[in-house]
Amino acid sequence: MIVAEEVPAELTWKLEDIFAADEAWEQEFKEVAKLAEKSSSFQGTLGEGAEALYQAFTYKDELIQRLQKLYTYAHMRYDQDTTNSTYQAMDSRIKSLYAKVSTGLSFLTPEILSLDEAVLAGYVEEHDGLKLYKHALDELNAHRPHVLPAEQEALLAQLSEVVSASSETFGMLNNADLEFPEIENEKGEKVRITHGNYSRFLENPDRRVREDAFKAVYATYGKFRNTFASTLAGNIKRDNVNARIRKFKSAREAALADDHIPESVYDSLVETVNNNLHLLHRYAALRKEVLGLDKVHMWDMYTPLVKEVKMEFPYEKATETMLKGLEALGEEYTGIVEKGINSRWVDVKENKGKRSGAYSSGAYGTNPYVLMNWQDNVDNLFTLAHEFGHSVHSYYTRAAQPYVYGDYSIFVAEVASTTNEALLNDYLVKTTEDDQERIYLLNHWLDGFRGTVFRQTMFAEFEHLIHKMDQEGEALTADRLTEVYYELNKKYFGEDVAVDEEIGLEWSRIPHFYYNYYVFQYATGFSAATALSKGILEEGQPAIDRYINEFLKAGSSDYAIEVLKKAGVDMTSPQPVEEACKVFEEKLNELEKLLLKK
Repeated sequence: MIVAEEVPAELTWKLEDIFAADEAWEQEFKEVAKLAEKSSSFQGTLGEGAEALYQAFTYKDELIQRLQKLYTYAHMRYDQDTTNSTYQAMDSRIKSLYAKVSTGLSFLTPEILSLDEAVLAGYVEEHDGLKLYKHALDELNAHRPHVLPAEQEALLAQLSEVVSASSETFGMLNNADLEFPEIENEKGEKVRITHGNYSRFLENPDRRVREDAFKAVYATYGKFRNTFASTLAGNIKRDNVNARIRKFKSAREAALADDHIPESVYDSLVETVNNNLHLLHRYAALRKEVLGLDKVHMWDMYTPLVKEVKMEFPYEKATETMLKGLEALGEEYTGIVEKGINSRWVDVKENKGKRSGAYSSGAYGTNPYVLMNWQDNVDNLFTLAHEFGHSVHSYYTRAAQPYVYGDYSIFVAEVASTTNEALLNDYLVKTTEDDQERIYLLNHWLDGFRGTVFRQTMFAEFEHLIHKMDQEGEALTADRLTEVYYELNKKYFGEDVAVDEEIGLEWSRIPHFYYNYYVFQYATGFSAATALSKGILEEGQPAIDRYINEFLKAGSSDYAIEVLKKAGVDMTSPQPVEEACKVFEEKLNELEKLLLKK
């Protein structure tokens, strides 16, 4: 595998757009650290009047905005090469400064909430500058029962680095220290498994290669199963303790309260998906029949059903295809995507020490960057479209909203990305004249649904179970975690799948279990995206305008549930998830007919 220095510059992030050099970052770091020292001068002043509150808000906005730019540069430099000690140190220093700033500002929320709601309303009414912060103050008021006195908030802020240690340890072990073995590919060549190429091994038409890769990966995780159980348990305990301290009934209630999401949305998702598991079982049965297997093993769940079709997408071809697939959103939207490609928003190549996976990152005032670990396959084409969905969402939000509302809720974070995937899939299916390719693409979409709705809901069910186990005093040992996870796989995949023992260890390699009730939003986001993309394709410009103006540009200027309602999707109802499952069934019907023709 190549090292970071060997990657051509045009295939890397242009982080010089944030800071021209590391020295400029260092200078800004010093200035922001000095600015952070002023936070104490605002403490105790907020009751003096509207102007004092306004000054505190504008100070906080400037401080956090500059801090986020520092963090973005540092963490992305580090992610390019996690073995680079300079960027390890830079990443660590900015996280320490973040903790210090959080401590310094921790008085702000409790001091605001020490003021009567009527007093705050009066401040907003009399001060034009504070009118901008009305929604932010409404959100704060909703949290009144869960905010602690200033001294206690300060203590929690000081502990933020310590309680994040489990997640940090998982990331370091998983990305920097864990090394997978070599296996023989279908040509008999020795190839080392990496986070980036593992999915390609699972897609391999040679079943022996798929099995070898699957078993090699989980044998590696199995060696560290107790360490991974310790890091995950530490993270779950952090969530539960934090919820108790803040007087929430549970960690889930605490996590969803940040975005004002009713817990019923979570339960409704799990219930609705469980009611539709027969569709996943039917898909598994189709795989068994088409692949000619007595049992479908877990390593058989990703390989394409059409062995003759090899859809390769080198990066340049992938960017061209993605742009064509997103033309349904109009010239303005595709122009932003093209700008991102040409302006080096994307770090493309996999290299030794680079953070695994893919993401969109950035801050207010920076480009919305995309990390990839490029492999020339359909999955990476869709991943690129997915991450550009995030990035264009960020681009529109930051352009349309002031800093205070210049980000979007986690609850809607996966909607734009999944809408991009749906539109790209529709384009590819409609433009191919080859039934084999159409089968491949339908298979790919169904696999995407399986991974995004069925699998992420299974993750959500597991995450909630282990939080409840810890709340009830049950030890989260490696054996117990593996047992619970294995049983969920049996329920979700049904009788036609041989649920291999190794899959019980999958919990140990999923970073999203460290994100505190994040994963369910992939499934709800997919459902919302199904409705939005359908509207864009069927209505055209009115739906595009509604999508861009009411959704992509909204940021956090309103509650996430309300933003989606304005765009035409009501996630308080089980209907979007039910409809998404119906689309899955329709595409499964189409795939079965095409395969039957063969």
